[in-house]
Amino acid sequence: MVIGLFTVLLFIGVPIALVLAVSAMAYIQSSGNGVLFLSYPQQFFGGLDNYGLLAIPLFMLVGELMNEGGITRRLVAFASVFLGSVRGGLAYINILANMMLASIVGSANAQVAVMAQVMVPEMHQKGYDRNFATATTAAGALLAPVIPPSMLFVIFGVLAQISIGDLFIAGIVPGLLMAGGFILVIALLGFFYQYPPNERLTRAQVLHNLVGSLPSLSVPAVMIGSIIGGIATPTEAAAVGAAMAVLVGRFAHGEMKAERMGDMLLRVGINSAVVLALVAAAAVFGWVIVYEQIPQQLGAIMQGMTDDPFIYMLLLIALLLVVGMVIDGIAALILLVPIVLPVAESVYGINAYHLGVVMCINLTLGLLTPPVGAALYVASRVTGCRPGEIMRPLLPFLLVTLLVMVLISWQPGLVTAFIS
Repeated sequence: MVIGLFTVLLFIGVPIALVLAVSAMAYIQSSGNGVLFLSYPQQFFGGLDNYGLLAIPLFMLVGELMNEGGITRRLVAFASVFLGSVRGGLAYINILANMMLASIVGSANAQVAVMAQVMVPEMHQKGYDRNFATATTAAGALLAPVIPPSMLFVIFGVLAQISIGDLFIAGIVPGLLMAGGFILVIALLGFFYQYPPNERLTRAQVLHNLVGSLPSLSVPAVMIGSIIGGIATPTEAAAVGAAMAVLVGRFAHGEMKAERMGDMLLRVGINSAVVLALVAAAAVFGWVIVYEQIPQQLGAIMQGMTDDPFIYMLLLIALLLVVGMVIDGIAALILLVPIVLPVAESVYGINAYHLGVVMCINLTLGLLTPPVGAALYVASRVTGCRPGEIMRPLLPFLLVTLLVMVLISWQPGLVTAFIS
C-alpha cells in the first residue's frame, strides 16, 4: 500500500517533499505501531539539525550576489584571454567560464540559467548554431555539481556523515576529466563543422580583461583556498564567499544596487526552503527505510547478482540513470543514499567518497535528460530552443560524462587520491 501511494503521489506531480513525508506517515499507520508517530516530529527536525546544511542557502546566496555584481561576465572575459583565435574559441570559452562559475554556484540549474543568458546570444551572433550554443552551455553546467563547492556534495556528506570538505576535494579530478572531455568534443565538432575562429584580442583588450577580472577571481580563490587549506569549513567558506561577492560587486565593480537586493534575497529564501524541506522529509523517509531493513535486503539481492565492486557500480550507474530521468537529483540522492550506501560499504567495501562522487555525477545527467530534465528545460526557456533540438548536439557531452563515470568507477584512486 505504501509503495503504491508513493508511486501515485509521485506521478501525479505532488512535490517530492510531501510524497516522502506522507509515505512515511502511511507506513507508520499501516504498520499498526502508533508509537512511531511520537518519533515522527523528532526525525523531521533531526533532518535539519546539521550545521553542514547551512552551506546550501549560503552557496545559493553567493551565486545570486555574483550575478548581481557583474562577476560572471568578467569570468567569461578572463577565460577569453587564453584562447587566442582558435577555431570554435567561443565554445571553449563557454566551458572554461562554466568551470570557474562551477567553483562558486554549485547548482546546475542556476548555472545554466546564468550562462545561457551570457553565452548563447554571443555565440549565435558570431555564427554558431543556436542549438549547439545552448547544448554547450547546458553541458558546461554539468560541472557545477561536481567541481567544488557543490550542493549535491553537501547533501551527500550530510546523509553519509562524512567530511564535506574531503568530498569537495574528491570531486576535483572527476570534474577536470569531464571538462577535458567536453573540450575534446568541441575540438572534434569544430573541425568537422568548421566553427568560426575566435576574435584575436589586442594587447589592450587582454590587459583590460585580466586586470578587470582579478577582483572577480578572488571570490572562488578565497572559497576553494580556505577549504583546501583547512582554514574554513565549507559552510564558513560559503559565508566568506558571500561577503567577498558583496565587496567585489559593490566596491570593485560598482554594479551591485541596493534596490535589487530584496528580490534577490527572496529568491534565495524560497529556493533554500524548497531544498531544506526536501531534506527534512527525506530524513523521515530514510528512518522508515532503515526501520524496515531495506538496505540489508537489497544487499542480499545484490550479492546474488555479483561479488565484483566494479560490476556493482555499473549496475548502480544504470539504476541512477533511470532514476535521474524521472526524479530531481537532490530528491533522488536523499531517497537513495540511505539504501545504497550501507550496501556499498559493508558488502562491497566501496569508499563513501568514491560512491558519493559517482552518484552525484550520475544524477546530474538527469538534469539534462527527459522527461524531467530540469536544467534542459531551463536552457530551453532562456534561449527559446526546443528541448528536442538541444538534445542532439548535447548527446556527445552526455556520452563523455558517462565514460568518466565508468572510468572513476573502475579506478577509484582518481577520486580518493587527494583525500587525507
